[in-house]
Amino acid sequence: MKEASVLKIDALDFGYEKGQLLYKGFNLELNRGEVVSIVGRSGSGKSTLFELIAGNLKPLSGTIEKGRIAWIFQDPYSSFHPSYPIRNQIEDVASLEGIGAIADEMGIAEAYLEKLPHELSGGQLQRCSILRALLMKPDLILCDEPTSALDNVIQLDVMKLMLKYLKEVGILLITHDMDLARWASDRIIKIEETVV
Repeated sequence: MKEASVLKIDALDFGYEKGQLLYKGFNLELNRGEVVSIVGRSGSGKSTLFELIAGNLKPLSGTIEKGRIAWIFQDPYSSFHPSYPIRNQIEDVASLEGIGAIADEMGIAEAYLEKLPHELSGGQLQRCSILRALLMKPDLILCDEPTSALDNVIQLDVMKLMLKYLKEVGILLITHDMDLARWASDRIIKIEETVV
């Protein structure tokens, strides 16, 4: 990968069943400072692509090179353990160095970090998900429908928050929302066009 590149997929082939490929010869390069959105119908392979990038699935052929990954999920409540405080859960995966300044920038009150996940609203908890992802110092953030469980005003706030830190990362975004994809993205990949 070149220096600015955080993800390079070359000639990817993958399918769950022999002879039925979800991806054939799929290529993608994503650089630091870019947002690429993956859009497509349910079952078209959007989440499968993320699993391949994360290394949870193995391609039939082709290569995937990537930097350090962090992940932001659709439902923030399922991405935090219900029974211990947010700060401890962030500390499990990331350094807490600079957490106060970044939390303040993101509008996350210090008191939120001492709470259990169910004590926060969906928007507050998704902000904590972004905080956790940023503190992991990733090269690439995989965002799997990160705003679809939020109302429209909170959706916009959350996306603006992620884009604020874009110079440090590349973002690969799965979304069903074409308006959001057009607003946030440098490029949009319609997955129906790549599945065979």
